[in-house]
Amino acid sequence: MAQVLLLTAASEPDSVLPSLQLLGHEVVAAPAENASLVRGAQADVLLVDARSDLVGARALCQSARALRLSTPVLLALTEGGMAVVGPAWGADDVILATAGPAEVEARLRLAARRSAEPEPAPARIKVHGVVIDEDSYTAKVAGRPLNLTFKEFELLKHLAAHPGRVFTREILLQEVWGYDYFGGTRTVDVHVRRLRAKLGPDHEQLIGTVRNVGYRFSADGEGTASA
Repeated sequence: MAQVLLLTAASEPDSVLPSLQLLGHEVVAAPAENASLVRGAQADVLLVDARSDLVGARALCQSARALRLSTPVLLALTEGGMAVVGPAWGADDVILATAGPAEVEARLRLAARRSAEPEPAPARIKVHGVVIDEDSYTAKVAGRPLNLTFKEFELLKHLAAHPGRVFTREILLQEVWGYDYFGGTRTVDVHVRRLRAKLGPDHEQLIGTVRNVGYRFSADGEGTASA
């Protein structure tokens, strides 16, 4: 059983993540303000309600990181909010407020397991002009910062960490989105297109298409960028 600290301004905290109430975890609600973060050190997971106040939720996540809380931060979002959350927010994971009990349980377990593991040394990936800093959740290409969403960053990091390796869409869904993601493989294609657009015409070919198989990050700096 995990202890979850829920930061929300909702008058009915149970409405933030309804499926959570069906599980056996201890949930403590607190106001969505910086003063509540001091209680985060005693929790296994910090759940931030970002359904309606994205600006406030982002500020809370960044404050938690500034305080160097080791407690993992999980954002509860609407589907529309998923598009604006990026690595700079400092959240460890995101979840739809409408997620079912199985997905909520899986994400809580994963977050709690991460917090129990020793913190790894900051890692930086450098390949063909792309620099990915996992510690600061930033990415650059030829010195130019990339404005990436959370999943775009995770996808780029995963591909760049294995240059030359071919990933099927199904494998990318499992390894980047998680086993409990119920969307289709088209999601991968959409994110690859967005990544290529942000890399720009001089670097879009770094994410190559292997016809009828999937995608790979070029091992030699060359590739085919057609979908």
